[in-house]
Amino acid sequence: MKINTLSALATMLLLLLFSVPLTVLGQQLTQTIRGKIIDKESQEPLIGATVAILTIDPPMGVTTDATGDFRLDKVPVGRHTLRISYLGYEEQVLPELLLGSGKELVLNIGLSESFKKLQEVVISAEQQSKGNPLNEMAMISSRSISVEETKRYAASVNDPARAAQNYAGVGISQDMSNEIVVRGNSPRGVLWRVEGIEVPNPSHFAEEGAAGGAVSILSVNMLDNSDFNTGAFPAEYGNALSGIFDIRLRNGNNEKREYALQAGILGIDFAAEGPFKAGSKASYLANYRYSTLAMLNKIGVKISGEAVPVFQDFSFKLYLPTAKAGYFSFWGLGGLSEQNVKAERDSEKWEGYLDRFDDRFQARMASTGISHILFLGKDDYIESTLSFSTSGNKVWVDSLQTDYTAVPFYRHDFAQQATRFSSLYNRKFNNRHTLRTGIILSQLGYDSYAGGRNIEYEEGEFVNQRGSTQLAQAFAQWKYRFTEQLTLNTGLHSLYFGLNGNTVVEPRMGMKYQLDAARSFSAAVGLHSRHDALTSYFAQQRHPDGNYTQPNRKLGLTRAAHYVLGYDQMLREDLRLKVETYYQHLFNVPVGIAENSTYSALNYERGISRETLVNEGTGRNYGVEMTLEKFFTNNYYFLLTTSLYDSKYSTRDGSLRDTRFNGNHIVNLLAGKEFKVGSNKQNLIGLNGKVMWAGGNRYTPIDLERSKEMKYEVLDVTNRFGVQTPDYFRSDIRVSYRKNRPNASYILSLDIQNFTNRQNVFGVQYDRIKEEVVTRHMVGMLPILNYRVEF
Repeated sequence: MKINTLSALATMLLLLLFSVPLTVLGQQLTQTIRGKIIDKESQEPLIGATVAILTIDPPMGVTTDATGDFRLDKVPVGRHTLRISYLGYEEQVLPELLLGSGKELVLNIGLSESFKKLQEVVISAEQQSKGNPLNEMAMISSRSISVEETKRYAASVNDPARAAQNYAGVGISQDMSNEIVVRGNSPRGVLWRVEGIEVPNPSHFAEEGAAGGAVSILSVNMLDNSDFNTGAFPAEYGNALSGIFDIRLRNGNNEKREYALQAGILGIDFAAEGPFKAGSKASYLANYRYSTLAMLNKIGVKISGEAVPVFQDFSFKLYLPTAKAGYFSFWGLGGLSEQNVKAERDSEKWEGYLDRFDDRFQARMASTGISHILFLGKDDYIESTLSFSTSGNKVWVDSLQTDYTAVPFYRHDFAQQATRFSSLYNRKFNNRHTLRTGIILSQLGYDSYAGGRNIEYEEGEFVNQRGSTQLAQAFAQWKYRFTEQLTLNTGLHSLYFGLNGNTVVEPRMGMKYQLDAARSFSAAVGLHSRHDALTSYFAQQRHPDGNYTQPNRKLGLTRAAHYVLGYDQMLREDLRLKVETYYQHLFNVPVGIAENSTYSALNYERGISRETLVNEGTGRNYGVEMTLEKFFTNNYYFLLTTSLYDSKYSTRDGSLRDTRFNGNHIVNLLAGKEFKVGSNKQNLIGLNGKVMWAGGNRYTPIDLERSKEMKYEVLDVTNRFGVQTPDYFRSDIRVSYRKNRPNASYILSLDIQNFTNRQNVFGVQYDRIKEEVVTRHMVGMLPILNYRVEF
């Protein structure tokens, strides 16, 4: 997306700023905090648990009822710390929760049963649970991403993927993408899950085979706290090599109708939630968003010229509990995006070869499902989901002739569909033993075409295939607490890919040893695998007789062995130090069949390959990561993450080379401070900043003389990804103001990505008109203004 940022900022200021209420009220504003307390492993409600607010004098408290629910009314708005305790369970402290006047704060909190006898009262608080994964089976390389962090971090713009770019071991591929690079792996190794089941990449402007795009389809209005995994996954996760986003959608408020309206540079969206009827436990939640720039373009305000990025998305969740048949939820999300770039119809304005092309791009994604949780007793439950997904994109590229006639140059139309069913059985035998086992069945459909001319002007069909196949997975994992200090998680995951009959069995194991209340060691090992984008298997090779073959149809799954060691220490109750070191051995990697080929699937993040491939490549990633995190207490926080790593690959000749993603180092420093303002200190001004320093992108150098001779770009493939751009440096800031009024909150925020306007280098390309190598830069400064009302 190309945006004239200064014009966009001025326009949005005129459209939005006038509506911010600035009057100050003297009255004390209050709101409700309520929710449910459950056993973290069995999901059973805990009756009689105590919930206390520690930031009020005198403290407020309440106990949960027969369904595990609690309610605290007339709580002053602002930041509050909650303590949750229950006999025989580990106490938990939730610090600095934000309570606004526009929305109730509804919490779903899981407590872990103590290893000690149930008769004993456990008094050690677990504030260190901040950031710990929601999935209790994850021992290492996993953390939760809170909704508030997604909103708070500078330039995250309410996108969980952009928030994850701040964590240790995670890099980015470019400024305008939310795609992530985990521990030097290709972004194609990332798995997205929503409500416990795999979904297509939930991003606008997503390309074939990519794991990200320009704008997330997931609205922050819909999200609950979710998990992000970077390696050595528990056995329930499959079809992933490098990372997993395990996204959860929250339930709507089942007691009160609430709304949120947000307008900003990226889009205008509206959310609504509430009960289906008074007294019902059932609820609805829905959100719709439409591109702001597209709306302005329709009324004649063309901020980004003719190349307007157009997108819209819709998501929903209906929560339907029953008395005896369990809990049902019906959910969905989907988005459409497109951008048309037309060449100037004046050849004198063409500066480079690519200026003579018309380029039209469309992308789509949708996923919907029905989920069900049935409690068989107080210690076990079955969770099942049936879903249907569809995704795809279309590209039209035309070349202008001297008379400006558009001649078709390239076309592709990729479409995929998937019907999936997953079911898991979870049983907690006691405070030592938990068993979880399940299946995931997928019917995958595809309809793919790509043809025309490539950059070397070779013509033909690159892909032309339709049909369906199956993916079947099964898993079992067991969590056992040997002692109060030592916990072990073991399991197996199996995967069958029906397209070519590939089958793998993957053992997994993780452990955690708690030295004392503040320090712990963790370790995990496991095998993991993933199939490639379906179009990769159908790449066609044209023979002299005009016939085509599909040499990659039998390609096996790419596989990886993960080894991780970790150390975690609470330096004080709100300051955490975490260190992890890892080694990953990748094998069965698709590489070029020629002995001197340097092509490897580990280097590519999107698109299809026309190479003839064999599963004879390898790779290895290793590194050390450090996280120093000061949780949000006393109105400020900071997060420092450092990653030192090395990422290499080898082809059939066995030589080790740098991968495309081998930046070698990543350093992130985030910090923020909140100021209470107003007569009753009920309003908030937030200042947040971020600095990122990382190794630059690697690229394959261009053979200039050969390119001049051939009249198109010729790469020096003997030195594939052998050149690195200068180090990547970016500074982001975020300023926000929250105004609480009776029954409504108003939030104005401004994120400025790359506020120093540094021109980071993306790579190089050959311009056949100028006959020279041209450096390509990433996006400069990008301000994003948002105005939000919660009521």
